Amino acid sequence: MTLKQDKADFIALRLEELYPETPIPLDHCDPYTLLIAVLLSAQCTDVRVNKITPLLFAKANNPKDMVNLSIVEIESIIRPCGLAPRKAKAIYELSKILLESFNGNVPNTFSDLENLPGVGHKTASVVMAQAFGIAAFPVDTHIHRLAQRWGLTNGKSVEQTESDLKKLFPKEKWNKLHLQIIFYGREYCTARGCDGLSCQICSAVNFNKKIANQWKK
Repeated sequence: MTLKQDKADFIALRLEELYPETPIPLDHCDPYTLLIAVLLSAQCTDVRVNKITPLLFAKANNPKDMVNLSIVEIESIIRPCGLAPRKAKAIYELSKILLESFNGNVPNTFSDLENLPGVGHKTASVVMAQAFGIAAFPVDTHIHRLAQRWGLTNGKSVEQTESDLKKLFPKEKWNKLHLQIIFYGREYCTARGCDGLSCQICSAVNFNKKIANQWKK
């Protein structure tokens, strides 16, 4: 299998067979709690985030209650998620901005989201896709590595990989595919652990061994 589009079509079909349902991995109850959970997930596992957010949201699950906490209080709760000082400051400041500029609501545009403290393009894409159902293709480092490994992109950055993936897959499938690739990567094709024979997709699409070895350095 050599053509990128053939590979993409095969991958989409296989992922749909494996993961017809795609529950959102981060526990949340509305766009605000999803935004906070996604922010906390940077360099942290979803499992750990899901253990911490109930503790945080028991005290503050909306912007008004969050700004009534101090940054120090927020930091003490979220410390197990890593990068706690930076994340706590971002959570406090973005909550204040939501109250002052958006009536306490999470905005549903990329530009407004990406202007919030601690919210980059990937976080904004997750919120747009999972909270508002707006087509996006969030690409984290793992998806970036898998897309390279599967020969879907030569991108040197997650931004280029996102652009390449959007060209290969129908827009209406972006939101679901993002989660399907994450699920597949976690179960069958870990970021550093596939040798090209360990999973069906790698063995079918001419696994890029050079790229895989690059990530193992």
